[in-house]
Amino acid sequence: MVQFVTCDLLDDQGDKVTGVVSPYIDGKSFRNFGGRTSFGGQVVTVKCFEDNSRVKELLATDGAGRVLVVDGGGSMRCALLGDMIAESAVKHGWTGVIVYGCVRDVDAMATMELGVQALASIPQKSTRKGVGEVGLTLQFGGVTICDGDYIYADNNGIIVASEPLV
Repeated sequence: MVQFVTCDLLDDQGDKVTGVVSPYIDGKSFRNFGGRTSFGGQVVTVKCFEDNSRVKELLATDGAGRVLVVDGGGSMRCALLGDMIAESAVKHGWTGVIVYGCVRDVDAMATMELGVQALASIPQKSTRKGVGEVGLTLQFGGVTICDGDYIYADNNGIIVASEPLV
């Protein structure tokens, strides 16, 4: 994987960047939970609220170096990603997962070759009722993220572009 720093990408190719995710959303900030602290790739979007059925399904398919962006509505009541689903993502070639919500099993995820950013961790798992939509345009953190965009994340933050930057 190509290494980058989001600050440098923004400085060098800012004209291609369509958004910078706000560092402070509803009293929380995105933080790294995965073994890769710098990750990026083409976006696949999923919108689900307290149901990680679609997250599990998508991360069990060929990731081809892409990043799953999950709009969980910012819920702090349950996790939409845990270690078993993260292991599936690694096995299937996903580069990373960004969750506008919570994750769990963070110590295990920290050892995996997967970028994971989320607002917080919580031990409560989600329910699975088969609810959620894939391929939607998402809006959170002051940005619009479309299925097929490119996203880059590191300890400095998250940026979105309509074309690859690295």
